[in-house]
Amino acid sequence: MNNSRRPLACFIAAAAILPMTAGLAVSQDRSNVTIGYAVSKSGANATGAGITTIPNYELWVHEVNEAGGLTLPDGSQLPIEVVEYDDRSNAQDAVRAIERLATQDNVDLILAPWGTGFNLAIAPLMDRFGYPHLAVTSVTDRAPELAQRWERSFWFIGGGADYATGLVGVLEDAREAGQINEKVALISVADGFGIELINAARPALQEAGFDLVYDVTYPVGTSDFAAMLSEAAGSGADSFVAFSYPPDSIAVTRLAQTQNYNPEIFYVGVGGAFPIFPGAVEGREEGIMSIGGVDVNSDRIVDYFERHNAFHGQDPDSWASALTYASLEMLAQSIERVGLDRDAIAAEMSSGTFDTILGDVTMEENQLRQLWLTGQWQDGRFVAIAPADRDGASEPVIPKPEWQ
Repeated sequence: MNNSRRPLACFIAAAAILPMTAGLAVSQDRSNVTIGYAVSKSGANATGAGITTIPNYELWVHEVNEAGGLTLPDGSQLPIEVVEYDDRSNAQDAVRAIERLATQDNVDLILAPWGTGFNLAIAPLMDRFGYPHLAVTSVTDRAPELAQRWERSFWFIGGGADYATGLVGVLEDAREAGQINEKVALISVADGFGIELINAARPALQEAGFDLVYDVTYPVGTSDFAAMLSEAAGSGADSFVAFSYPPDSIAVTRLAQTQNYNPEIFYVGVGGAFPIFPGAVEGREEGIMSIGGVDVNSDRIVDYFERHNAFHGQDPDSWASALTYASLEMLAQSIERVGLDRDAIAAEMSSGTFDTILGDVTMEENQLRQLWLTGQWQDGRFVAIAPADRDGASEPVIPKPEWQ
């Protein structure tokens, strides 16, 4: 654990909301920049937050402080001091923590929690208190509307329609190449992420001429997928798609291996790009597709993976981790250009161009649109395969190899 961070504070109830100005003056005797966040360190969301969000926050703070701190426009540097809370995977706790960070801890900046629902829950408070909101792990088709409603909010990961479109493009190319038939078997979790993706995927698949021969939703917390997989296997579909959460993605894959269900395309949702996924499916991840991806041949991505691994002893995930770290690079570069005034930071984030591990990045109406939409495990790496016409895209391997 690096010693640049304040120890984890115990979560206690927050005070009532107090007025606060968005601007932040920098005093001459300032000794640090305080950055707060409330993220799920325990509870149902801890796995996702502990792979995608927290490690990147910790790595970024460590690297900034090792380099002398955040650079200000006059060239001076200030180290980061962190105030962090566990939201316990409870949206109400996340809201109370944001209130506390803003009104009691009076932190200079607040970083986002993990997950779409939690970011939507805190967004009104972030706007009220005048903090830039880097909502990195929020998959929502409402991003354009939300960016207009909350002008200091930034949305980095796209919406369900983006990822559904990316997957349909992969399936269309495979069908045209004679690698799969027109039949698709779908299962989806009946919760925000799954609902958003299935609602986008159904019409997109039908418009592309695919036949949805199996289409079932399941409740959050489902652990028995045997009947669903048996029916999918008997449907005659060459493509199996699960819009699933991390535990489901792992459970479905392991069960498919046990049942020897091996369609030409096997796609799972969140968790498929996690570094723990290969171990969780006993090293039989080859050919599995999922949401996201990275350009594994990018020198910047390779270097980022190496630094992350050296600091945490584990690779980042191959989807939202790089986006999270890039958002922090953008924040630091904004501070270097305009200082610590929160309105000025938000304006710079909205209009500036930034040098990041993703390359040169510019937000489009407060949204990042340079996204990898579909990836696949190939030779031990989760590589980006869609959009297929984007530089850095790998060729998909279809059919998926037999389970080893």
